[in-house]
Amino acid sequence: MRPSEQLKQTCIDDWLKAINHSFCIELADGSLPLEKMRVYLAQDYTFIDNFVRLAASAIHHAPTLPDRLPLAHFLGIIAGPENTYFQRSFDMLSVPESERTAPQLLKSTNNFQALMLKAANSGEYGNMIAVLCVAEWVYLSWARPFVDSVEGLPFYFGEWITLHSGEYFESVIEHLRSQLDTVFNNAEPAKQKVMQDYFNQAVLLEKQFFDACYQ
Repeated sequence: MRPSEQLKQTCIDDWLKAINHSFCIELADGSLPLEKMRVYLAQDYTFIDNFVRLAASAIHHAPTLPDRLPLAHFLGIIAGPENTYFQRSFDMLSVPESERTAPQLLKSTNNFQALMLKAANSGEYGNMIAVLCVAEWVYLSWARPFVDSVEGLPFYFGEWITLHSGEYFESVIEHLRSQLDTVFNNAEPAKQKVMQDYFNQAVLLEKQFFDACYQ
């Protein structure tokens, strides 16, 4: 079993609760109340700043250029098409300017922001990749089953699914998982434990983030 799969199995209950969350299911079938989507988008958009910091730090600490380039390309997607999606969705859903730029952060949002910064500042590539891997792998896992049923959904639902599925996004997850597999295998037991703690906490916070936005 791959180390990334082993890490997932250490927190499988929280993982399954996250990828099968009512928020995700209702988003995919178009029944999610728009107010919940407004809250979610405003909160999720605040992650981009620290996600960029974390990804940039991982790019800096990656061992070789081939390890860096897929992350650098993906960072461009975050800064381009995904950022544009948020702005278009804010406009369509009439999200107030104050919520777009400075929403009152939910506890789970604050906690996830802190985890990303902690990983970025740790100086350990494995910690950074553990958090990045969870942040994207969870989204692929819940979105992939719905990618063939987005036709007819408003773009702010359907496009969020297609942004987190498909051949390119799967290649991103495979790269993150392969990086995590390699660095975990090469780490001493103490560092493996720290990486597992980062991974488990990230999964829990993904689940808590869906909980908070849904409530």
